[in-house]
Amino acid sequence: MNAAAAVRIIGAAQRRCAQSWRRPALLLPPVVSSSAVQCCLQSTQPVPARRLPYRVKVSAGKRYAWCACGHSKKQPFCDGAHRTVAPSISPLRFTPEKDQALLLCACKQTKNAPYCDGSHLKVIFRDAVKSVKGLFK
Repeated sequence: MNAAAAVRIIGAAQRRCAQSWRRPALLLPPVVSSSAVQCCLQSTQPVPARRLPYRVKVSAGKRYAWCACGHSKKQPFCDGAHRTVAPSISPLRFTPEKDQALLLCACKQTKNAPYCDGSHLKVIFRDAVKSVKGLFK
């Protein structure tokens, strides 16, 4: 086999491989079950909704559900998104004793959930260090 034939064969194999990755999800072979795909897409770790805490006014005696997974569109409160995206992470329910303004955690790293304990500073620092290291690679 000459070099030109080898290049053609390798090129064809690369094109075929690249085309298979661009295939829409509907054309996947039936061997892959939807539960296997869903299992891989579900999250077991909370996702930071943002880096700084949410300042919210709460009413005494009213029950609130703080989003612990980070996927809710109604941050910092739960909208039920965890049921499909992160079923292993449940919201934290709490009832304030008086009307007040609170800082509720948005980075989901607090040790005093649902209240902010300053853990977001570690998250911000870690992200900054990661960005700086990326500049020197």
